[in-house]
Amino acid sequence: MAHSYIRLDFGTDEEKAQQARHKLDGWRQAFRLDKKLQYKLERPESAAAAIPSKPGAAAKAEPAEKSKGKAAEKTKGKEASAKSSQPAAGKTAAAANGKVGLLVRLYFSTHEKLSEQRWLDRIPSEEPFKSASPKVVHQSDPEFESTDRQFEALE
Repeated sequence: MAHSYIRLDFGTDEEKAQQARHKLDGWRQAFRLDKKLQYKLERPESAAAAIPSKPGAAAKAEPAEKSKGKAAEKTKGKEASAKSSQPAAGKTAAAANGKVGLLVRLYFSTHEKLSEQRWLDRIPSEEPFKSASPKVVHQSDPEFESTDRQFEALE
């Protein structure tokens, strides 16, 4: 089965990226495109900013904090959940300051060429995607391999 990618760059506009993600989720549910339309958000600068100046010290402290948070959550309930939501809010604020990209994979079988072409035409023409300078990467393009590896590496 052939697949194509659509690379979208939202710059620092986290809100537009979330609108686009929400729209893709709606299409996935409405048209039953669960395996055929997949996407992943990419934040290249926030990943680099997450690397601490002392890699060993911060990396050791983070897993201990997570395990402590889980144990405290079981015993203390609301107090622990309030503590665990504070770091999450900090992560979203840091992510809002960095660049945000969206990588969409269309994975249609060979007999669904018309459906794939319609989605390749529709997604870049819709509003939250139009302003993100969409770039379609087909399987025959030279940068397809790097885009495919990048999609698989993203969470």
